Amino acid sequence: MKKGQPERKEPEYKRNGTQCLIASRSVNTGKIDAFTIGNSRTEKDFLEHIQNIALTNLNARHVIICDQLNTHKSASLVEWIASIENQAELLGVKGKSGILSNMATRKEYLEREEHKISFQYTPKHCSWLNQIENWFGLLVRKVLKRGSFNSTEELKNKIIEFIEYYNLYYAKPYKWKKSAKDILNKFKT
Repeated sequence: MKKGQPERKEPEYKRNGTQCLIASRSVNTGKIDAFTIGNSRTEKDFLEHIQNIALTNLNARHVIICDQLNTHKSASLVEWIASIENQAELLGVKGKSGILSNMATRKEYLEREEHKISFQYTPKHCSWLNQIENWFGLLVRKVLKRGSFNSTEELKNKIIEFIEYYNLYYAKPYKWKKSAKDILNKFKT
């Protein structure tokens, strides 16, 4: 690199694999309080992540804000929520009837505020409302963008190191500049 010249990269770039990060950021502390890094991001992976969040505080009510990815409204997630709410008999049959009949009915069930774990889905194209998406941008800028990793294990370790460093030195409670009511009213018009 020389002053006044654009950045250059080696043409022999070799990709050594990828990892999928599923993470949750607590708006109360600003910390990444639960995360999983693995080879996939299936509905099973997301369900295990939500179960890990529940384990962080078994007595708390959890509100999960996420985007509208299909795995965030899966039948297995609905079945697990129903099991902890003692409502398994109400579900119906996946693709045919009841709560499990389609994505919209599953989403509606998962959004119920009376559940111990409920979900709020950001509108499409509004990922900026989701705090973990903002944190992912920071991870990309600080660790991944110019990173070179010789293995998936090295990549995973760098991500874990960054999470630990971030939680220790940078995490702070998020303060909204607008009330929830003001934000939601914007999307009703």
